[in-house]
Amino acid sequence: MPRPTRRAALPAAALLTLALAACSSPAADDGADGSGDWTPVTIEHALGTTTVESEPERVATVNWANHEVPLALGIVPVGMAAANFGDDNGDGVLPWVEEKIEELGAETPVLFDETDGIDFEAVADTRPDVILAAYSGLTQEDYDTLSEIAPVVAYPETAWGTPWREMIELNSEALGMADEGADLIAGLEERISASVAEHPGIEGRSAMFLTHVDTSDLSEVSFYTAHDTRAMFFEDLGLVTPESIASASAETDQFSLTRSAEQADAFDDVDIIVTYGGDELLSTLEDDPLLAQMPAVANGAIIALPGDGPLGTAANPTPLSIEWVLDDYLSHLSAAADEAR
Repeated sequence: MPRPTRRAALPAAALLTLALAACSSPAADDGADGSGDWTPVTIEHALGTTTVESEPERVATVNWANHEVPLALGIVPVGMAAANFGDDNGDGVLPWVEEKIEELGAETPVLFDETDGIDFEAVADTRPDVILAAYSGLTQEDYDTLSEIAPVVAYPETAWGTPWREMIELNSEALGMADEGADLIAGLEERISASVAEHPGIEGRSAMFLTHVDTSDLSEVSFYTAHDTRAMFFEDLGLVTPESIASASAETDQFSLTRSAEQADAFDDVDIIVTYGGDELLSTLEDDPLLAQMPAVANGAIIALPGDGPLGTAANPTPLSIEWVLDDYLSHLSAAADEAR
């Protein structure tokens, strides 16, 4: 998905005014159900330390997919980021999220438009008790501004580099539902293992994930590093990280890198390539004199996911998308593994 730019922050005083107004307003019936028995939760993350002093009844989320954790645990957020990638019908809600909201018998939460970054005023208007962003690209300024509204849970180490398990762990902990979060992780792991077992040809194959390829200029190869959650997901599916990607990733904390096409032979240890595109992309790669020498290209072991559809979106694993996409994704990977030599 695209990494959002940052909307110009509202003055801290203005945000504080909004936050105080939120605290003085009566709580709505939606959000988490308070039990009255709460132990303060303290979470350390890359941007500071956050303490949730009281049980949150109104949960807001910002940036990609964080809303899927409370939804998976039966809590409907009061506000969440609108989908700006892979939204097949333009309503701002991805299909697996829409299905879960319907299952819970709830209305769609307020959708924050993050096209130009976080809409701080819209977040404040939902009067949240906590803001979940364990998988995000928050800057320190974003975090500080949001913290004027409510306690914020940011990413543990690297922007946009939180694995799906940690996203669940941190966000569920902030909700006082760490045990339920652990159960959610265990259930997903069981589901993944069962599905992977049905595709034994994938086991041990090496894979790389190219970023969106510009078919008009193949002079460079851009790929996701081992720090990106798309590449991390390969391990869950029985694939391995090729040494070429592992060594490149060890030199940076960035989620993607670019190499000259003249260095394409460095990826001779890649069995399968996953990327975004269609038939035009496949034929363009196969016709390029440099990239066609890559074994995965030469063998036709390429998966071109629709970059504007849910399947391509779900290659970046999130709590609700994993089960939605798993069988289709594994089928594509299995077919590519059959082509690999």
